[in-house]
Amino acid sequence: MTKKSMRAMLALFALLAVGVGSSLLAGQTMDKMKGQIQEKTLKNGMKFIVMEQHEAPVASFHIYADVGSAQEVEGITGISHILEHMAFKGTTTLGTKDYAAEAKVLEELDQVYEKLSREEEQIKPNADRVKELKAKFEELQKKAKEYVVNNEYFDMVMQQGDAGVNAYTSSDATQYINSLPANKLEFWMAITSDRFLNPVFREFYKERDVIMEERRLGLETQPMGKLIEDSLAVAFKAHPYHHEVIGHMSDLQRIRHQDVKDYFTKYYSPSNLTAAVVGDVDPQEVFRLAELYFGRIPSGPRPEPLRTREPEQWGERRATVTAQSQPVLVVGYHRPSVRHADNGALDALANIIGQGRSSRIWESLVKKEKAAAQVGCFNGFPGDKYPNLILFFSMPSKDKTAAQSLELIDKEIERIKKEPVSPQELAKYKQMTKKGLIGQMKSNARMAANLTYYDVVQGDWRLLFDELANIDKITAADVQRVANTYLVTTNRTVGEIVPEKK
Repeated sequence: MTKKSMRAMLALFALLAVGVGSSLLAGQTMDKMKGQIQEKTLKNGMKFIVMEQHEAPVASFHIYADVGSAQEVEGITGISHILEHMAFKGTTTLGTKDYAAEAKVLEELDQVYEKLSREEEQIKPNADRVKELKAKFEELQKKAKEYVVNNEYFDMVMQQGDAGVNAYTSSDATQYINSLPANKLEFWMAITSDRFLNPVFREFYKERDVIMEERRLGLETQPMGKLIEDSLAVAFKAHPYHHEVIGHMSDLQRIRHQDVKDYFTKYYSPSNLTAAVVGDVDPQEVFRLAELYFGRIPSGPRPEPLRTREPEQWGERRATVTAQSQPVLVVGYHRPSVRHADNGALDALANIIGQGRSSRIWESLVKKEKAAAQVGCFNGFPGDKYPNLILFFSMPSKDKTAAQSLELIDKEIERIKKEPVSPQELAKYKQMTKKGLIGQMKSNARMAANLTYYDVVQGDWRLLFDELANIDKITAADVQRVANTYLVTTNRTVGEIVPEKK
């Protein structure tokens, strides 16, 4: 055995030894953490998951609405994101100086907007009528604004110590996040339940304009944004993953105030909401207050599951964007949802072949061949609740092409199909992944997010605590098998930015 081989063997033994020791310790920690969790489903169907963590007098709060852009149908793309914005606009008592008076103006505003929209959509709109309605609409907008208390929700929660108030919308979900001193538990219950019980989507038209500008600046003027949008549209011909979370501009321009109200009624019923509270709290007190405050929200039917499934792809697809940009390559291969048994092996595959500066495509394209300045691989794009993509990308170096990057990526894919990944690569992946998972569990906020995610997407929050064991079970044969199963030419979409000729 050469000295180099001996060093590699010793390094592998060290990784394995650390992995075995950390797995035993982590297993004990997982069992202890699982025992700190209790759950309760309210009579109206809303579920609360509570984890006691008494290390510091703080708590994190996470509400997971099981609705994202995948639930949007043609004509209302982007509405999930709009609703996320509108959820901070207040209630019948928060964010207003006089709701009774404001409500009358808001109703009249909607009526005028409907008349304006119908007139503008005529084959031959009456220009004078359009001008008159626009003037009336602007007048009512100004009148409605007189009743608004700007940012009252944000001001209140920040005054109570919440520096992490946030929300975001994805393809799969809409999530609302707070972190507060533990003694503000009832404050959070009161103010948050009111947002779901008595929402007022004030300043809707103004906020819709903000989101349209967000689309213009963040996607339509960005070559990479155009490439991702077009690549998704080509990769998914049936499933709603084919459109971006921000939505299509024509839909944003036409979504009505009533559309948002109807969408809220359908997808924000208690049976479609899951909450996690993690921190210095008493679970029984959380459940008592949850019943008192959130229990007031009327129950409703759980939304029907998404019907559409992406059909089998019959051949390689291509998407090309011409722009003033350097060339960029993205390659997406269809893969099953996160619940599939192959998910762990696909995660290991993505990590070994394309994540980090020691990954295979970085070593090949960036270091050895100097063909790219950046490369990478994402497992689970644009979401993971439904069948999705494992995505490779490359930004070619100066005077290099996307075709050269694709050829080199294909070469690495073929190598991983024919030769098992090394024990060192697999051990490194497992150690890093387990370390990252354990690290997340030290954070109240991350733990709350993980508990809601696993409960909604995976089906049970308890599955979170099986992850370390699942990672350990992944073999080199598993990685090789999923590469041969999913990374095939007929299963992929190749997207490319072609630099615009000067």
